[in-house]
Amino acid sequence: MIRIHNASLKYATGDGLDRINLEIKSGDFVFLVGPTGAGKSTVLKLIYMEEFPTEGYVVVQDYNSNDISYKEIPYLRRTLGVIFQDFKLLDDRDVFENVAFALRVTGTRSRDVKRRTLRALADVRLSHKSRKMPHELSGGEKQRIAIARAIVNEPSILLADEPTGNLDPKTTVEIMNILEKLNARGTAVLMATHNYELVNRSSKRVVSIKNGRTLS
Repeated sequence: MIRIHNASLKYATGDGLDRINLEIKSGDFVFLVGPTGAGKSTVLKLIYMEEFPTEGYVVVQDYNSNDISYKEIPYLRRTLGVIFQDFKLLDDRDVFENVAFALRVTGTRSRDVKRRTLRALADVRLSHKSRKMPHELSGGEKQRIAIARAIVNEPSILLADEPTGNLDPKTTVEIMNILEKLNARGTAVLMATHNYELVNRSSKRVVSIKNGRTLS
């Protein structure tokens, strides 16, 4: 589903990636671990093609970074769900509309928007918060809404960028349980984290990155 081959990307600051390699197959759950600034978020950006490698290539589904057109990128991203550490919720819309937004922008029919949005909220156990505004939610609830928004399009791949980074241990366990449940249903998950304690408690595959290079 995802193949990164000898991909390099250098920023003006000197940071970036140096000939990294990574392969993720259907149904995989992979932790991408490394210290802050190691390049984890950049790897995710290569996958949803916000950034492009200066050397090597990235293949996601049927899309290749070497020849994908600008018009094709939105279609690629519809096959992905992305969870950000800072939630990126819309403050002027309630929970339901925050999740439904991902469907409305793709022209999904209204009845399907309602059905799929309610199902995504049920998956994260927040159906009862559907008419709350973001400022009325706890940090853990905001992250669960961000997950619901990421999965409402029924993606085959879920990218999670430090999804537990600002959460307490109890809420972290709840988020991990949701991600593992989604993975058990067939969604591939790539989770970037620097929480080694969390990773060590899991039996999932681990890929390490340091100074812009994959180590395992």
